[in-house]
Amino acid sequence: MAAGASKLCLVTGATGYVGGRLVPRLLADGHRVRCLVRSPEKLRDVPWRDQVEVARGDLLDADAVRAACDGADVLFYLVHSLRQKGFNDLDRRSASIAAREAERAGISRIVYLGGVHPASGELSEHLRSRAEVGEILLGSGVPTAVLQAAVIIGSGSASFEMLRYLTERLPVMVTPRWVRNRVQPIAVRDVLHYLAAATDLPADVNRSFDIGGPDVLTYADMMNTYAEVAGLPRRRMLPVKVLSPELSSYWINIVTPVPRSIGAPLIQSLINEAVCSDHDVGDQLPPPEGGLTSFREAVAMALRKIQRGEVETRWADASPTGAPWEALPTDPPWSGGTVYRDVREGASKSSPEDVWRVVEGIGGRNGWYSFPLAWAVRGWIDRLAGGVGLRRGRRDPQRLRTGDALDWWRVEKMEEGRFLRLRAEMKVPGRAWLELSVEPAYGGARYRQCAVFIPRGLLGHVYWWCVAPFHGLVFGGMVRRILGAASRGEPDRRC
Repeated sequence: MAAGASKLCLVTGATGYVGGRLVPRLLADGHRVRCLVRSPEKLRDVPWRDQVEVARGDLLDADAVRAACDGADVLFYLVHSLRQKGFNDLDRRSASIAAREAERAGISRIVYLGGVHPASGELSEHLRSRAEVGEILLGSGVPTAVLQAAVIIGSGSASFEMLRYLTERLPVMVTPRWVRNRVQPIAVRDVLHYLAAATDLPADVNRSFDIGGPDVLTYADMMNTYAEVAGLPRRRMLPVKVLSPELSSYWINIVTPVPRSIGAPLIQSLINEAVCSDHDVGDQLPPPEGGLTSFREAVAMALRKIQRGEVETRWADASPTGAPWEALPTDPPWSGGTVYRDVREGASKSSPEDVWRVVEGIGGRNGWYSFPLAWAVRGWIDRLAGGVGLRRGRRDPQRLRTGDALDWWRVEKMEEGRFLRLRAEMKVPGRAWLELSVEPAYGGARYRQCAVFIPRGLLGHVYWWCVAPFHGLVFGGMVRRILGAASRGEPDRRC
């Protein structure tokens, strides 16, 4: 196939941070796109949904991968199982299945985004797994380009959020030794450029490429540069030698929105210097138009997008869903197991549209229209337990879409103007949802709120009965304040 010709690109990880931004880039380049996702519902509200094929399936399901590969020209492998136990084994198995099925289907190119790592020395478990996936794909028999990046800087990326919150919240900080290691960050826009350009690599290219921006900095330099760009005073750093990556991950879990399950691998990847060891990517792939983006400009661009509410994807968007065989809040009572519910309703003289606007704007800076201290304490408990807490916020201050992370919830289902179901991703002994619905009623609207909890074991039942006495304060107040905010015509940001 001639370079530049339209290709059918199979994108795995399209609901994730990089994949969700790559798809519109491929479409703009004139390619056709097929997305292999476990939960197609998460793509329902993205702007490009009607321009792509969507195939339901998991990379561990060989039949689903085989069907998705049929007729495709390029496979983009953009997934990893970082947050799941035994992720290295899962990554190995899924990469092996993808490699085998891509070769059987006659796919002409695999493109994989891995991590920069030194050629020798001990690697973190995270980087070791990423490198192993690259080797599996390179040995598939399909020409493969493994693009290896270090810290990716862009609005919503886990690396950027970690850098942002550490710098903004800690004017004086105790810094471990890894903060003085050198890093070669790259702007997400340049990562997308290289990924898209790799579709036109010659068939004889089967190798890895290190990709990085024009600046090589220490992590301390990155924090101080961020402070300058954000208009903050220069940060004071007190170096120590005793703070290990493991202890650092606990600290990041408390200070930033990034949970320890993600923060720990990110820090462990910085134990070694994350600097490009080869620089010949330009011999095969053209540089981005206007050249590579400097770290300073990448930070400025990310901050502008955040301020304008134009963050397309975030690290939190890629959180794994629950197993399909587990109970759902819509399952009938006879389907097995105990289901606890707290149902509350209220009538409003406001229009359904006004009530829905408050419902869709819930969370993030607008809060939860409830007892603020109770939510804050629960959020801190979750963070200390290694959960996501309340700091993930929202992708957009006004609009939600299926799959969005919303503080410690995730939008599982949304019917515009009438129904919102949120699935809890906090640490609880069971599974929990919060359903908010709005219906027209005589003289205004009726609002209904249902908290659902399916306990796991005895501890789950004990948990529910321990928190049940506080539901009147938390959920009862929530109904009153949501309806009150609707009557005032604007979200109540004090809550």
